[in-house]
Amino acid sequence: MIAGHDRAIEQFRRAWDSRSLHHAWLLAGPRGVGKAHFAKAAAKRVLAEAAGPPFQAAGLDTPADHPIAKLIDAGSHPDLRWLNRLLNEKTDKLNRNIKIEQVRAVGDFMGLTAALSPWRTVIIDTVDDFEPAGANALLKMLEEPPPNTIFFLVSHAPGRLLPTIRSRCRRLDFQALDDAAMTSVLKEVLPDVTLKERERLIGLSDGSVGRAVAFAELDLAPVEADAINILHHGDPRNSLRSNLASQLSRKGAADRYGAFLELIPSIVARAARNLPEPQRQRALKAYEKVRELTDLAPKLSLDPAATIFQIGGILASIASEPVS
Repeated sequence: MIAGHDRAIEQFRRAWDSRSLHHAWLLAGPRGVGKAHFAKAAAKRVLAEAAGPPFQAAGLDTPADHPIAKLIDAGSHPDLRWLNRLLNEKTDKLNRNIKIEQVRAVGDFMGLTAALSPWRTVIIDTVDDFEPAGANALLKMLEEPPPNTIFFLVSHAPGRLLPTIRSRCRRLDFQALDDAAMTSVLKEVLPDVTLKERERLIGLSDGSVGRAVAFAELDLAPVEADAINILHHGDPRNSLRSNLASQLSRKGAADRYGAFLELIPSIVARAARNLPEPQRQRALKAYEKVRELTDLAPKLSLDPAATIFQIGGILASIASEPVS
């Protein structure tokens, strides 16, 4: 199910149904709103309709029992390639980029004859993760695309892409999901979450299903509560922020730390809306500082414990009645 992106579905379906579609589609918008899900559904629809047997389904839906859908869901369709960052065997973490070797493998794929129908699809999730050499190799493919090949380029920051790549794509814009769409999707992907918890996740996730799911799976409720406690009551002895830093910097907490960096600006923004003056002004200033720090920390590989401790200090500056 694709919720909240009816316009993008309509535009792609109209192009595909008329067989007058662009060879490259740039799927642009915030992280976690369903761009890669859209790409997979579109690729599945294209390859299933091209190969048969025929079927009737709305939007980009393809029956789950269709033989092509089964191949794609199993990751074994010969005419679909999916590029994303791979696991580094030495560090047991994802590589920082999609490697040039992966892009060259797509070039080899283009030299093969399509196996199950005349059509082939390539999904890149995300094109933001390309090394410069990989971006240039992709550009060459987009400049001289093989017939009956569709590229889906997922991007969270399309403005940072090479202008020559952007100019060779048809762009589909994806927006943050509204509460109704978030509710619909979260009921499907998190069926065991209570109504109250789902509403809390929607309030924190800024219209991003991916973010809501990460918050739920990483059990961020306790650290969220600790952050809110500092925000409202201060931390004159530094003990609360030290405890928070300890929780999020210990071994194995990298994913939780990263998710907290995404979460904390939303916590401050939500608090600012409900605080009286002049505390509200302090919260707005704190929001800007938190946004800047959470943006820089991953890019500069700042020490997690020191980063969280600093965030705790920013939160404590908002409190109107610090604990004595």
